[in-house]
Amino acid sequence: MSTTSTTPAPLHAARGDRPKVLVAERIADAGIAALEASCDVEVADGWGIEGLLNRIPEFDAIVVRSATKVTADVIEAGTRLRVVGRAGVGVDNVDLDAASRRGIVVVNAPTSNVLSVAEHCMGLMLAVARNVARGDATLRAGEWQRSKLGGIELAGRTLVLLGMGRIGQLVAERARAFDMRVVGYDPFLPREQFARLGVEHAATLDEALGQADVLSLHMPLTPDTRGLLGERELALMPQGAIVVNTARGPLVDLDAVDASLEAGHLGGAALDVFPTEPPAPHPLFQRSNVVVTPHLAASTAEAQDRAGEQVAEQVVAALCGGVVTSAVNVPAIGPEELEALQPWMPLASRLARLADQLVSGPPSSLHVHSRGELAAHGTRMLVTGAIVGLLSGTTDEPVNAVNAGHVAQRRGLELSEETEETATTYRSILSVRVGGADRVATASGTLLGSASGRPWLTRLVGFDLDIELVRHMAFFRYRDVPGVIGCVGSAFGDAGVNIANMTVARHDDLAFMAVSFDDAPPQEAIDRVAAAVECEIAQTVDLG
Repeated sequence: MSTTSTTPAPLHAARGDRPKVLVAERIADAGIAALEASCDVEVADGWGIEGLLNRIPEFDAIVVRSATKVTADVIEAGTRLRVVGRAGVGVDNVDLDAASRRGIVVVNAPTSNVLSVAEHCMGLMLAVARNVARGDATLRAGEWQRSKLGGIELAGRTLVLLGMGRIGQLVAERARAFDMRVVGYDPFLPREQFARLGVEHAATLDEALGQADVLSLHMPLTPDTRGLLGERELALMPQGAIVVNTARGPLVDLDAVDASLEAGHLGGAALDVFPTEPPAPHPLFQRSNVVVTPHLAASTAEAQDRAGEQVAEQVVAALCGGVVTSAVNVPAIGPEELEALQPWMPLASRLARLADQLVSGPPSSLHVHSRGELAAHGTRMLVTGAIVGLLSGTTDEPVNAVNAGHVAQRRGLELSEETEETATTYRSILSVRVGGADRVATASGTLLGSASGRPWLTRLVGFDLDIELVRHMAFFRYRDVPGVIGCVGSAFGDAGVNIANMTVARHDDLAFMAVSFDDAPPQEAIDRVAAAVECEIAQTVDLG
């Protein structure tokens, strides 16, 4: 399933000009054209790190391939920087933590090279199985070793795929065309997906390894997968098995592979990636049953063109308020989840900001509670929206979907979330509770009306209410006595402020009034009501 990420609002709308994009390494002409349609574009020409640091403050976005390193220093110098685009899949050359802390969206082109890598994987597999490289080398050396270089057929053999993402799935399709039995191991892919893909499911890594006549790696590099294939794992594989790695070099222990080949347990290996690149000399490079290529899997003209076009589309979307589908540092959700939750994001933001303005001191905790139909979609995206509403304007740095979690962590904000399938009056209710220095305030709301929904306040600090959440509002909690509504009307009328809407709730001997305005109400009107009515709460709020 594809995933989609929300992004900050358009940058150029606020500044009144077109975003400026630096293309630090040449991309496809179609990608340049896509950028130029919405942005001012400059293509770097041998700037070097010093030139980049000097010029990066001018740009809203930078597009790189693999050579340019977007380090913490570059990100710090890029005071206008809002987007980093990587024309390719891996983002090892981008400091993701530094970018996320600054609220900078990092996008890539995740599908640009998948076909090229899958084809290269099959090529390496065939090269080892049929001794292609050794046959080429010996024939060029004047030797005719036809009788010595017999290979094996792939048909009928078991291919085990470690990782069943886009590339793994493409390799599976091609391997089935070779009449191979395909087994997959991927702890993050639902078991039912394997049957749909025509791949047998292995529940554990050890189970997968024990079946592998050919093993192909397609996993990302994480702390858990680093050194995934070592001495113990290789020993579990059948005698004569072949290992192919077109994913990430550090997944495989090269010394362990060499030892297994020396012992005659492994039958061969094909490696396109290495723990360090360019790699240092290694005994593997001298073995006739090993094929090595210098990270060529993605190096096709078609893949490079697709990478430039895809990253350009994503950079424009991120800069201009479009939908970004490949942000690597923004919480991503499926399109169905996005459609269901996106209208609730403004409500989450406004409820958090409202609750915060009713507690004293800086917020210390944030709790998001989804009830009813909304609960079926989870709350991660809504927690992000609530953090943005709560912390925006409280810090010099921007707070958006990219860095909301980082900012909350640095501020020591305690986060929690809860879902509940049952709602009461409405089909879905969203509640946000904010804890302050000496009190806690909870605001609840729902969406009413059109498809996108109007944000509606249903409950606040224990009182049931019924009023639309707009930018300018005031709230009063007071002892329930006659004449208060008239007092409020007179105070704001005398101040020349039009009351757009009003609702009053009562509980025991207390009453709570919510008032909305077309324009910001003056503080003197609030003070006048507070003095006349003896309010426990008399608060104007700005939810903009």
